[in-house]
Amino acid sequence: MVGGCSSLSYSSSSTFIATTTLSSSLTLIPRSFLIQTPLNPRKVAPLRCLRSLTMESPKPILDFEKFDDGFVQKLVYDALVWSSLHGLVIGDKTHQKSGRVPGVGMMHAPLALLPTPFPERYWNQACEVAPLFNELVDRISLDGKFIQDSLSRTKKADVFTSRLLDIHSKMLESNKREDIRLGLHRSDYMLDEETKSLLQIEMNTISCSFPGFGRLVTELHQSLLRSHGDHLGLDSERIPRNASTFQFADAVAIAWLEYNNPRAVVMVVVQPDERNMYDQHWLSSVLREKHNIVTIRKTLAEVENEGRVHEDGTLVVGGQAVSVVYYRSGYTPRDYPSDSEWNARLLIEQSSAIKCPSIAYHLAGTKKIQQELAKPGVLERFMDNKDDIAKLRKCFAGLWSLDDQEIIKKAIEKPELFVMKPQREGGGNNIYGDDVRENLLRLQREGEEENAAYILMQRIFPKVSNVFLLRDGVYHKDQAISELGVYGAYLRNKERVIINEQSGYLMRTKVSSSDEGGVAAGYAVLDSIYLN
Repeated sequence: MVGGCSSLSYSSSSTFIATTTLSSSLTLIPRSFLIQTPLNPRKVAPLRCLRSLTMESPKPILDFEKFDDGFVQKLVYDALVWSSLHGLVIGDKTHQKSGRVPGVGMMHAPLALLPTPFPERYWNQACEVAPLFNELVDRISLDGKFIQDSLSRTKKADVFTSRLLDIHSKMLESNKREDIRLGLHRSDYMLDEETKSLLQIEMNTISCSFPGFGRLVTELHQSLLRSHGDHLGLDSERIPRNASTFQFADAVAIAWLEYNNPRAVVMVVVQPDERNMYDQHWLSSVLREKHNIVTIRKTLAEVENEGRVHEDGTLVVGGQAVSVVYYRSGYTPRDYPSDSEWNARLLIEQSSAIKCPSIAYHLAGTKKIQQELAKPGVLERFMDNKDDIAKLRKCFAGLWSLDDQEIIKKAIEKPELFVMKPQREGGGNNIYGDDVRENLLRLQREGEEENAAYILMQRIFPKVSNVFLLRDGVYHKDQAISELGVYGAYLRNKERVIINEQSGYLMRTKVSSSDEGGVAAGYAVLDSIYLN
């Protein structure tokens, strides 16, 4: 259900927002942004579904054939200028230093030139369940037995999951408690054209990408529609406001306050070569300019080399006490090429630093847990309110273990109706079409032990629409499908829920002929939504 962060393929829904009147003796330090922003997300409603209910503008009708190349090239030019001026950029993979040295070898992020139409009632539904999914993740994280039992067979079939479970087991054995728990999540959905249902692809709990760029691409599309909306027949007000950067940064800042060490820093755990560093730097910039909080960037190998845990539990890395550890890596086996990285992950878990996510939150987001939650009666283990349970279950696609022989038979007969998912995140891992049949038959021949490394999911068939895709400064028109990601922030200290809110969104769009869809993996482009 919940996991890494780049794939395209629960209580009450009340929103809790912390204020500066926290019990901590520290206060948030307001400072002006160096880069001007049109909104202060704490002075206006962040991203709310109710705002759109009063809108009555007609559904957008975009006839792409009527736009001549000259007009589209004008849109492209304006989009490229805006992206360059506002930091909507990534490292150019053809430049050797682009993933290591900031400001070197930059290019615009892959974009949809215009926002994608999305039905308003499904947008409202996705917003409404965001706090419920936040709460569900937290409750799962407290049930160590459920996590260990649900993943026990997966542990035997998948080395990566096994190593994560070993760390989780050590925390359980030492009775390690995470009193302050911070979750920055993203729940991904597709709108199934056949059933007219909004169905969850996955719930990501670690390294949720693009909270910086999600906001920027929304503002880019709003800017283009303000300039060209009359010609396009589109109203910029139909694009929902998106404060994902600020809401995630505010959640980290309030967690930093709760830790109550004004000299401590926020540590962002990163990959050694990160072309997507600017999305990450946006959060660090807001923490510095708005909250006067210092961030440091370290790889897991650097943490193992420079880190230690004091007797009182304080994590110190490079001589600096760390209050919050924010993972933008650690979600794939590639992030653990040696024991040094695993040692670093264990060291962090053993400390008193606030982890985003903790090992329990990370495991609560695995695909196997997602599949377990889809079983009858399992949601009731964690949620009490029947209406909330119904809202969550309504979002579930069909999910099955490979122990279900009836489903296996159907998947072999009609593999095009299923997706086979390993316990992996980051895009490019899922199995589709005839490959589903071939892999299922292979597993039948080789024995059942490896079955636990996969789940089967109902394949979702979203509506196909015409879009302009912009990469490398060049646009092309294609048929595409889209996936909506809704961010959520959750923070609690023991029994006190400080934040539980929906925190912005990210639309990702890919050509309909492509099965996979991660932006960072090169399959999709960044997008926003246009309510209809």
